[in-house]
Amino acid sequence: MASNSIRFNTANRSFYLTAKKRVDEYFRTNNISRYGNYKMVIKSIFMFALYFTPFFLLITNTFDNLWLESLLCVIMGFGMSGIGLSIMHDANHGSYARNAKLNALMCRSMNFIGGSSINWQLQHNTLHHTYTNIHDHDEDIAPIGFLRFDPHAPLKKVHKLQFLYAWFFYGLMTIMWATTKDFQQLSRYNEMGLLTVRKTTYKKELFLLILNKLFYLGYSLGLPLLIMENPWYQIITGWLIMHYVCGMILAMIFQPAHVIDLTEFPLPNETGNMEDDWAAHQLKTTTNFAQKSWAFSWFVGGLNFQVEHHLFPNICHVHYKKLAPIIEQTAKEFNLPYYSKKTFVGALAGHTKLLYNLGRLPVPENVSVRVPAMA
Repeated sequence: MASNSIRFNTANRSFYLTAKKRVDEYFRTNNISRYGNYKMVIKSIFMFALYFTPFFLLITNTFDNLWLESLLCVIMGFGMSGIGLSIMHDANHGSYARNAKLNALMCRSMNFIGGSSINWQLQHNTLHHTYTNIHDHDEDIAPIGFLRFDPHAPLKKVHKLQFLYAWFFYGLMTIMWATTKDFQQLSRYNEMGLLTVRKTTYKKELFLLILNKLFYLGYSLGLPLLIMENPWYQIITGWLIMHYVCGMILAMIFQPAHVIDLTEFPLPNETGNMEDDWAAHQLKTTTNFAQKSWAFSWFVGGLNFQVEHHLFPNICHVHYKKLAPIIEQTAKEFNLPYYSKKTFVGALAGHTKLLYNLGRLPVPENVSVRVPAMA
């Protein structure tokens, strides 16, 4: 089914209109911008430094200790994930800054960490944010076949153990981005007509993608191989460590936001109509976690406030904590859910529980929206 065949219920948008009015009033009353502020500038400097400082120390052969060099690779992995979570993500939604050119520039930081900015925009903005947790429309719940994130996806025997082995494959996420996945996605999005909607062509984007990959692999791997004194296999291993740490962090932040034991997986009816309006759908398919942890929220770019992010992606994440009580109260007034896990560990446990259940439950015969708990 093509994504444009999905239609959300527009008969009652009272919740969203009320929430939007209250959010707008918050910014107006406090006389603040909904975009990033000085906090984003400080965070951007920190995250880029967290990534590039260890890189500089490595390529200048500052240390002659393999364990210390390995630790620098781990730190780079944290820096890489920080750039993606706290800088690129907001810029991708146009909320990093009021200036569109600055947003576009910061969005391209994705290319510095091995990804593709246009692929991310199409997968994340166009598909995930619009069709969250909808089978065959949200690519975030459509992994390779030995993983099952969706109760409406086919069940295989191997899925019984996915709650154990999924964690290993999560670490490979950005390694796949840096090598093969972006090429596969670009081809698929071209076939879906998404590149035409963006007023670009496959040949142009493929050419730019090849240039981006040559640039990234050239500076992140080729340059160290040329000038570092370590054996080639140690350098490649360090590069893989960096990516594995980054991939694991990203997976542990993004997965519990939607693939967790609280959220729902609605399907459209036979004519492509959804039961809920878009905003109510976002509430039912999204979960917050660890909202009281300032340090955690700071590092992950406020993405533990996923409900607020999905409802208002054009607002910078530095404001989410203040908006959360407004959204929660409004949801309560309209008898809609506001899902949340108190801790990050609890969110990971909820994700693991869902992986376990999805490895055992067959495809439902109807449009059942929540995965029942196993006995």
